[in-house]
Parts: sequence; structure tokens; C-alpha cells
Amino acid sequence: MSIKSTLDARGWRPQKKWGQHFLTDPRILESIVDAAEVTPADTILEIGPGLGHLTRALARRAGRVVAVEVDAELTAKLQNDFADVAHVAILQGDVLDAEPVEWITKGGAGLGPAPSFKVVANLPYYITSAILRHVLQAAHKPRLLVVMVQRQVAQRIVARPPAMSLLAVSVHFFAQPRIVRTIAAGAFYPPPQVDSAVVRMDVFAQARLDPAETARLFEIVRAGFGERRKQLRNSLARGLSREPDAIAAALARAGILPTRRAETLTLDEWVALYRALAFDHHQK
Repeated sequence: MSIKSTLDARGWRPQKKWGQHFLTDPRILESIVDAAEVTPADTILEIGPGLGHLTRALARRAGRVVAVEVDAELTAKLQNDFADVAHVAILQGDVLDAEPVEWITKGGAGLGPAPSFKVVANLPYYITSAILRHVLQAAHKPRLLVVMVQRQVAQRIVARPPAMSLLAVSVHFFAQPRIVRTIAAGAFYPPPQVDSAVVRMDVFAQARLDPAETARLFEIVRAGFGERRKQLRNSLARGLSREPDAIAAALARAGILPTRRAETLTLDEWVALYRALAFDHHQK
């Protein structure tokens, strides 16, 4: 039965407010599972399972699948469909409302002292960035993520200087991303207006900074990207409510020309700038 027929039979319509576009091509689904290198030893957190097609592909290989669906009607359907599959848990809710590891725990997966899980998802386009930040900045991070996103968003995620964005910095700080494959809009029902891409992100085992330092770093990064057309000296001064001369001095200590723009900085330069601004703060 086609996706359209399945939805029509129940009187359902894809919910635009939740960015629902359903994919059923088994070859594409298997390629997503392949990209995540799913094995029976893995616990998988799936975000937005929809009609459960990717969930089934994951369930065939994973030791445990915890799927979080925001749509209450779809959740009820999935809970019925997977009622006899003991290693699949379907939870209703907004994944942003709890830490990833909390959803894993609610799904009955015993993680032990060293939580280890993977995230696999066809992410709703309208909330992709928020979900990635939520997962990657969590205290307990997954080992890797394999997500389907808009093709343009995928290209932003894997971008390098001088074409960085706030999203790219947010991802590259925590993980190594790469595009696995692209998917034409026609592979979905209803078809979105853009093509999609599958991105794999391997999360770094060692954090660059501790959580408090990371939070402060991203205050600086957000300020830098707050006015992208402006030079760093000006965008940081405005975004951080600091005097332009103080920002220029910090940039000089970090070895960064004040005339540069945020999209040209490397991760190492952002960290150097954070340390220079922290030094400036302590000197006061």
C-alpha cells in the first residue's frame, strides 16, 4: 500500500506544521541504516519516525530502538504497529523537551555507567538546527548521528571557512560531518520543494572545552554571526555590548584581523578568540 493510500485510509493528512514528508524507498532506508553502521549492539534514538518505515529498517539490525514522535495520532499508530516488537519503544513528545539520554532511559534501554547510543532520523526541516544543537550540546552525546536534512542545510553543515555559518560551527565543534548521499524530492510523499541529503556526524570523544566554557564560546560565536555583513570588530562589539577598541585588542591577542568576518574563522580561531576575551575580562 502506498503512503498516500495508508494516510487516506485513516483520514490523515501530512501535518505541515511538523514538516511531515514520508520516505518509504527501501533502498534509501537501508542506505541510511548502513551509514549509521547499525549492529545488534547498538541503541538507536530515532527522532520523528512518522509512519515507521525507517523504524522497521532500524529494528531489523539494532539491539534497541527508541523512537520519539511529536504527532499523537502517529504515535498511537506506531505503538500499535510495534506492539509485538519488544526491542522497539515508541514515545510521544517533543524531543527538545528532554535530554537525548532521558528519552533513551524512558524507552527502557539500560545504558549503564557509560551511555552509548546513536541518533538516526529524518529530521523535520523547520527544526533541524534546533535538534542538532540540542543533541550535540547535551551532557551525554551520541557516538554518531545520521540524519536526513534539506540538501542546502547539509551543505551548510559540512562547509569550511570562508563559508562557515553558526550551524556549521555548532556541528564542527562537536563532530566531524560528511554528506553520505543526496535524495531527490520525488522520493517523499508529499514531495518537499527541495532535495534532501543524508549527513553522518561522528562525535568527538574528547571535548574541546568544558560545558561552561563552551556556553561562553557560543555566546561569542552567536555575536559574531549576529550581523554577518559587518566586520568582526563591529559585530562582536554590538553583540557582546563591549567597546570596539576592547574587541579589537582581543582580536589582536588571538591573531585575528579585526576586518575579518565571522564566516572566515576556523574553530581554532574561535577558541583563541574566546580565550583572548576571557583574558580581557579577567584583566578588568
